[in-house]
Formats: sequence, structure tokens, C-alpha cells
Amino acid sequence: MSDNQLNNDTNPIDEPTFNRGCRSIKEYNSGQKVLCPGACKLNQFDWMKDYEGQTLPADKLCLAEVRFKNDRKDYYVYPEDLDLEEGEMVTVEAAIGHDIGIVTLLGEIVERQMKRKRYRTPIEELKKIYRRARPNDVDKWLSAIKLEKDTLSRTRTIASNLGLEMKLNDVEYQGDKTKAIFYYTADGRVDFRELIKKLAEEFHVRVEMRQIGVRQESAKLGGLGSCGRELCCASWMCNFQSVTTGVARVQQLSPNPQKLAGQCGKLKCCLNFEYEAYVEALKAFSDPNIVLKFKNGDAVHQKNDVFKGIMWYSYASDRSNIMAVPVEKVKEIIALNHKGKLPDKLEDYAVTMEQQTDTNEGFVSDDDLKKMSD
Repeated sequence: MSDNQLNNDTNPIDEPTFNRGCRSIKEYNSGQKVLCPGACKLNQFDWMKDYEGQTLPADKLCLAEVRFKNDRKDYYVYPEDLDLEEGEMVTVEAAIGHDIGIVTLLGEIVERQMKRKRYRTPIEELKKIYRRARPNDVDKWLSAIKLEKDTLSRTRTIASNLGLEMKLNDVEYQGDKTKAIFYYTADGRVDFRELIKKLAEEFHVRVEMRQIGVRQESAKLGGLGSCGRELCCASWMCNFQSVTTGVARVQQLSPNPQKLAGQCGKLKCCLNFEYEAYVEALKAFSDPNIVLKFKNGDAVHQKNDVFKGIMWYSYASDRSNIMAVPVEKVKEIIALNHKGKLPDKLEDYAVTMEQQTDTNEGFVSDDDLKKMSD
């Protein structure tokens, strides 16, 4: 779903002339609120909206967060007499020409957003919001948007004919129909000088090639995860942290790519969510490299059940039969071994037993798992 979710508030639309995501528009009136917050990528909630103490000094610049296609956002200043409201479409300054976007945040919270996202451009150097979008501005913008699908398809064909090792993900036209941004992913550097020349001749626009990572690609295009919910990167996550193979190992996860990899092909970002809780819980566990000694033979560690406080062991001579031993019992056995005492058998300390099946179906090697990490 795209962030530019548009809806005609007065009349239901049966046959929309334009559709992006799950909202559409046929007619637009200047100042009309078109934002549908519940169906936007990286939607923001203004928790300071009703805060009475939110007053700006007279000489303070008015700030606004404006969203464009998919997850792209930027920050702008505007004159106080413009008196904008969230949800309005505005015409904003671009490097050359102008663009069309939708206001998502206003006021002091915008400055907090800029700090959170480490936005380094000084406020005095931000681009400006010219005005509320006029109907003719929106008509031109909508006519440009209708070209995006065919432009993307044609661009992929041109790139393929040139033998370029790159994947075109998305195309975004500027509001004045004079520029197009082409988003792509690639494993290495790509010489796309010839491609830019052909695209400029084909579409008669200024061309900007913007390389993004595979995680950013998933955030931009969106989708549903294996949990059945919208992708975290498309719904709320802005900063991507590195996910390593060690994170999966600490959580005792099987190296199964169907379960560990997200739609981007990398290790799921959500593996980081509970990592610190596992690290903290494992501090209470004994060293898994310690061999437990019994009169029946030595027992070696197989796996942990972190939140139940159980460690699974098996005899070194029979690894197929594994037994669950509470952490306190394991520490007790280790203490007896240090004193030179050998308990009779592992079964005396086990709370449950199970048969372990040895299968490698759906598993990957450590080298393949590292390729999925950042």
C-alpha cells in the first residue's frame, strides 16, 4: 500500500480514474483532506496534538512533515499565515520545479521527528511549502502517476537489454511531471550512464537513479510477514539494525531459511526484538560445554528451553534419547562432579524424555546462514 491514500469524502467512487493502494480520487478541491492514516506506510501518530503547552515563539519557523510515494518523507518550512492542517495536499519546493505531497505532521513534534531520524539539514536550509495544492496541480500529478507502472516495465526491459546487473524496484514521478526517481537494488556498483541517457530519451524527464538495500526495498514495496501482519519495516520501523547469525543461535533457532528469512531474503529484523531478553535469561544457565558425569556414562548438552529453565542432555553414547533437566539440577550435578562424586544416572534428574530425530531437511549450512545476515 502506498502512503498517498486518497478518497473523495462527498461521493462514493465506483469506477476510480486513479487508484493507489486502497483509496482513490476522482475530484479534488483545494484544501481537501485526503490522508487516510490507517492505510499508510510508516504512519505517524501525533501524540503532542492536544498538548496545551505546545506554543512556538514568534520568530520560530513553522515545520511540516510531508509524505510522498510509499515510505518517502521529507521536512519543510512554511509561512505561518498558510495555516496548514494534517491531511492536506501541498505543493512543495523541489531541487528543480515542484512536487506534490501530503502533510502528515505539524508543529513541535516535527522537530522531534527530525532529531529521532538524525535529519542533519539545518532548519534554516529546509525547502519550502509553496501553497496548498491546486486542482490543476493535482491533475498534472495524477497524470504523471498513471505513467509509473508502464515506465517501470519499460525501464526493466531497457536495463535487461543493456545487460545491467540490477533490479528495478519502483518509479516515482515528481509532481510537476519533469523528473522521475528510479529505485533499484544491486549487489555491486552499476554503470548506468547509458541507461540514464536512454531513459531521458524515452520518457523526456530528468532521471535520478537511487540505490536502496534489500531491506529498504521491502519497506518501500510492503507486504505481509509470516506472522500474518504487515511488515514491520513498512508499518513502523525506520532504523534498520544489523541482524547476525549469533542472534539466531542465542535464541536456539533452527537454521531453516523458510523461518528465519524475511521477504527481503535477509534474516528477519524481529529476531532482534527478543534477543536481549534471551541473553539476560541465559545468564542463569550453566555452561553448555560442561560434560555431566554419571556412573552410567557422560552426558552432553543438546539444547536449551530458555523460558522454562530447562537444559536438554543425552548420553554421549546415545544422542538420540534426550532428557530435560532443570537448570538447578544441572548446577547440582556439576557441583557433585567438582567434589569427585558421580550420580547414578541422568534419568534420576530428568523431568521428561523424548526421542530426537536427525533430519537436515530445510536446513542450511553456517556459510549459507551468514549470507542471510547483514
